[in-house]
Amino acid sequence: MNTTWIVLGALALLVVFGITQYNKLVKLNISVDEAFAQIEVQLKRRSDLIPNLVETVKGYASHEKEAFEKVVSARAKATSATGVQDVAAADGMLTQALRGLLAVAEAYPDLKASANFLQLQEELATTENKVAFSRQFYNDSVRSLNQSVKTFPSNFFAGFAKVNEREFYEVEDPQDRNAPKVQF
Repeated sequence: MNTTWIVLGALALLVVFGITQYNKLVKLNISVDEAFAQIEVQLKRRSDLIPNLVETVKGYASHEKEAFEKVVSARAKATSATGVQDVAAADGMLTQALRGLLAVAEAYPDLKASANFLQLQEELATTENKVAFSRQFYNDSVRSLNQSVKTFPSNFFAGFAKVNEREFYEVEDPQDRNAPKVQF
C-alpha cells in the first residue's frame, strides 16, 4: 500500500514538473513574439515620421534628389519586410538612408534652424532610441528562449511544446562597427 502511494506521488511530481517546463517554454516563446512585435511598432512609428521629414528637407534642399529617393526606397522595403532577417536588413538600409538625409540637412543652416525640422529630428532620435531598446529586449527574450530550448531538462519538452530556437535581431551595418570620429 505504501509503495503504491510513493509511486503515485512520484508520478504526480513528474507530471507537475513536465507541465511547469512546458508552460515555461510556451511563455518564453510568447515573449519573443511580443518583443518582435514591439520592434515592428517602433519601426512603423519611424516609418510614419519619414514622409514629414523628407518633405521638410525638400522645402530647403529640393535639388538633393538622390538622398530623397534612397530614403523613399528604403522606407518602402522596410514596410514590406517580413521575418527577423528581412526586417533587420531593411532596418539597416533605412538607417543608412536616413543618415544620408540628415547629412544633407547639415549643409542647410536655415533648415537646421527650422522649428519643424528640429521637432522631427527630435522625434526621430527618440524613436531610434526606442527601436534600439526594442531590439535589445527582443534579443534578451531570444537568449532566454534559446537557453531553455538547449539546456537540460527543458530541452526534452521543447518539441512537445512546439518551441524551437529563434534568430537574434542583427542589423548588418558596417558603420555600426566603426568607432565614431569625434572632432573638436
